[in-house]
Amino acid sequence: MRISTTFCLCPVLVCLCFLQKCYGVSHHVPTSKVPITKNHTKLANGETEVHHRPKRGWIWNQFFVLEEHIGPDAQYVGKLHSNSDKGDGSVRYILSGEGAGSIFIINEVTGDIHATESLDRERKAHYVLHAQAFDRNTEKPLEPKSEFIIKVQDINDNAPKFPDGPFVAAVPEMSQVGTSVYQVTASDADDPTYGNSARVVYSILQGQPYFSIDPKTGVIRTALANMDREAREHYAVVIQAKDMAGSVGGLSGSTTINITLTDVNDNPPKFPQKNYQLYVPESAQVGKPVGKIKANDEDLGVNAAIKYSIINSEGAAMFSIATDRDTREGIISLKKPLNYERKKTYTLHIEGVNTHVEPRFSYLGPFKDTATLKITVGDVDEPPVFSMDYYIMDVYENARIGTEVGAVTARDPDSKNSPVRYFINLSEHGDKYFNIDMDSGVIKTTQSLDREDMPWHNITVMASEVDNPSLLSHVPVTVQVLDVNDNPPEIKTDEVVVCESSRPGQVIQTIAAVDKDDFANGQRFSFSLLSGIPVNPNFTLKDNEDNTASIIARRRRFSRLVQELYELPIVVWDGGEPALSGTSTLTLQVCPCQWNGKVQTCQDERGLLSSAGLSTGALIAILLCIVILLVIVVLFITLRRSKKEPLIISEEDVRENVVTYDDEGGGEEDTEAFDIIALRNPAAAEELKFRRDVRPEAARHCGGPARGCHSPPELDQVNVQKFIKQRLVEADMDTGGPPYDSLQTYAYEGQGSPTGSISSLDSPGTHSEQDYNYLDDWGPEFQKLAELYGEDMDSDAIGEAFYG
Repeated sequence: MRISTTFCLCPVLVCLCFLQKCYGVSHHVPTSKVPITKNHTKLANGETEVHHRPKRGWIWNQFFVLEEHIGPDAQYVGKLHSNSDKGDGSVRYILSGEGAGSIFIINEVTGDIHATESLDRERKAHYVLHAQAFDRNTEKPLEPKSEFIIKVQDINDNAPKFPDGPFVAAVPEMSQVGTSVYQVTASDADDPTYGNSARVVYSILQGQPYFSIDPKTGVIRTALANMDREAREHYAVVIQAKDMAGSVGGLSGSTTINITLTDVNDNPPKFPQKNYQLYVPESAQVGKPVGKIKANDEDLGVNAAIKYSIINSEGAAMFSIATDRDTREGIISLKKPLNYERKKTYTLHIEGVNTHVEPRFSYLGPFKDTATLKITVGDVDEPPVFSMDYYIMDVYENARIGTEVGAVTARDPDSKNSPVRYFINLSEHGDKYFNIDMDSGVIKTTQSLDREDMPWHNITVMASEVDNPSLLSHVPVTVQVLDVNDNPPEIKTDEVVVCESSRPGQVIQTIAAVDKDDFANGQRFSFSLLSGIPVNPNFTLKDNEDNTASIIARRRRFSRLVQELYELPIVVWDGGEPALSGTSTLTLQVCPCQWNGKVQTCQDERGLLSSAGLSTGALIAILLCIVILLVIVVLFITLRRSKKEPLIISEEDVRENVVTYDDEGGGEEDTEAFDIIALRNPAAAEELKFRRDVRPEAARHCGGPARGCHSPPELDQVNVQKFIKQRLVEADMDTGGPPYDSLQTYAYEGQGSPTGSISSLDSPGTHSEQDYNYLDDWGPEFQKLAELYGEDMDSDAIGEAFYG
C-alpha cells in the first residue's frame, strides 16, 4: 500500500511541510506494501516454474493533524492506497478505531482521510485507528488489517496560569538585598516537548524597586536594602509568566504576592518628655497604685516589651514601679505611708529598657531611655493615731463597779493637733461591761466580772478628732479577768459502793475534789469529816495529802438487808487566800461482792445484770416472751372452761347459781336461771336442788306463782361467806368432781358495810316509797314496768313478773 503526499492547505501547514521536506521527514510516513513480482525459471521439459516472493505485512507510522483547526472544510489528514488498486474503483477502503466515522472519515474509493472536527491536544493527544482494503466485487480482503496512529500536533493555545494565587509572603524588615521571599510557579497546558509553547519566563510587573524575581525559577528576592516596617509594612507585587520563552506573540498570565515586612527590634523606647509631675495625697494606701508613666516603642510584640525601674535610692525606698503587659505602662505604687508633715516632695528617676535586644542593631544606640518624675505629697486631714497597735489590760474578778482597768491614748497626726475623743464600740457586745472616759481614755468597769463565766473580754476603742468627727481610728483592747478565790471546792466522785464483806481498815474508795478557781501554783485540797456530830461507827476518812482522801471501813461486814444506804458528810478545804470549804454528803450503797481469786469486786444488781451480758433490749425481749406464754396459758384454760357442761350435775354443785349472773334471760317470764335461794338460805337450797335439764315440780304443776302457786317462804338471813367456804371445802374433797370446779370465786362483799348492799337479791321483800306514776307517760313499752312499781301491785303480780 502507498500513501500519497499531502498538500499544505494553510500557511501553517506550508511551514510544516517545508520543515519536513528540509529535514527529510514526511507529514505522514507509512511503509507501503511491496508489490508481488513473479520469477520465471525455465525447466528442461520446456515448462516454466513460477517462484512467488512472500508479502510483507503493513506497518503504519503516525499521521499528524494540527489542533484547533478553524477552516470551513474538513482538515485533510492523509491517504490510504493499495497496490491492488488499479484506479477502477474495485477496491473499497474501510477505517475503524477511535473517532472513526465521527471525527475521522475516509473516502472508500480514494482512501483519503479527513478530520471533521477541531481537535484539542490538551483534551486528547492521539487516536489509534485500523485500516483495511477489500475487493468490492468479491468482498475479500486485499490487505490485512493494519493499525496506525493519528497524533494531534500542539499549537500555543494555552497561557501560563498560577492555580493557587494570589499568594501571601513575609520577610523581616531591614533584610539584606537578595533575601529570598517567595517562589512562584506557573503551569502551561501546552506540550512542553514540542517547541516553546510551554517554556515560561517570569517578570515583575509591579513591586520594583523593592523586589526582584528570577525569570527561570520564579524566586522572589529583596532588591532594596534597609526596608523599614515602621515606614511601610505591606507590598503588593504583581508577577507575570509568559510562554514562548518570553518572545513576541507568547501568551502570559499574572498573579499577586502580598508581602509583609515583619518587625524586628530596631527602635529603642523613648519617653515623650523628660520631666513629669505627680500629686499623691498622704492618705494613699500602701501597695496601691498612685500613678503611671509610659515610654513609646515603635516596634511590635516582644520587640516593644519594656521593663521600668526606679534607679535612684530616694525614690526606690518609697515607691515601686511595675510594667503593665497590656498597655506597656509603668504603674507606680506606694511602698511606705506618706507623711506630709515629714516630707512633702519626692523625685524619681525612671528608666525604660527593652527586654529583647538584637545585637546586629546595636549600632543604632542603647535601647533604653530615662525620665524624671517629681511627686508632690498632698496634706490630708488624717484620723487620730493610737500610741499602740493593740492594748492588753487586766482586772480582778468581783472588783467593785467603777474600778479602773487601764487607759488608751491617741493623737492627731496633723500639724493643727486637734483634740481627740474616745468611744467604745458597743455593737460588738450585747452587754456593756466597760466604759471609757471621753477625754482621758481611761477604761473602767460597769459590772461585776466573773472569771469563771468569761475570763477574757475583747473590746474596740474608737478615737475621733473634735474638729472632724467623721475621721475615726480603731484599736483592739483585750481585758483579762484575774482570778480570786471565790468558789468553794466540791468533791468529784461517783456513787460509792460498800461490799458486804468489808473488813475494818479496808479502803472503800478514794475521792478527789475540784475547784472552779484558778490557782497559779496548782490546787491544794484538804479533807475531813464534818465536825460537831457523833463519831461515825461505820466509816472514817483519811486525808492522803495529795489532793485525795480515802474512805475507810470501821467495822466488819455490812448487810444490805439491815441497811442498804449510808450517808457520809465530808468537808473539803482549798488552799486559797482566804481558804474556802465545801461540804458534800456522799451516799454509800451496800451490795454483795464477788470474789475472783485475790481480787475483790463489788457490783450492784444492775452491775450483775450487765456482767451477765444482758442488755436492756435482751431483758425486754425476755419479758415479752414471758407475757406471751402467760397469754397462751390463759387462753388455753378459758377454752377448756368453755366446753359444754353435762346435763346432770351432782347435788353438791351449785355452780349454776353463779355462772348465770350475766345471762339476760329470755324475758320477764324466764326465771329458771335466777334461782338464788342457795345464796340466801343454804338449808332451803339443799331441799330445792333439782336437775337443770328437768323443770321443777312446782313450776310444772302450777306454772309459777302467778297461776295460783304460793310464793316461796321467807328466807333466813345467813352468813353467806361461811356457806361459800363450806362449799369450797366440799369441792376440794370431792375427787370425782369435774375439772371446772373453780366456781369458788364468788365475789363476796362481806358484812357490815355502812353503804349497804346494792344487790337486788333482797329487793323482792322491800317496797319503795317513790312515786312511779310517771312511767305511764313513757309509752306502752314501759307499761309493764309501771304496773310492777304501782301502788296497787300485789304479790301475785310480782310473782308473775319474776316467773312469767
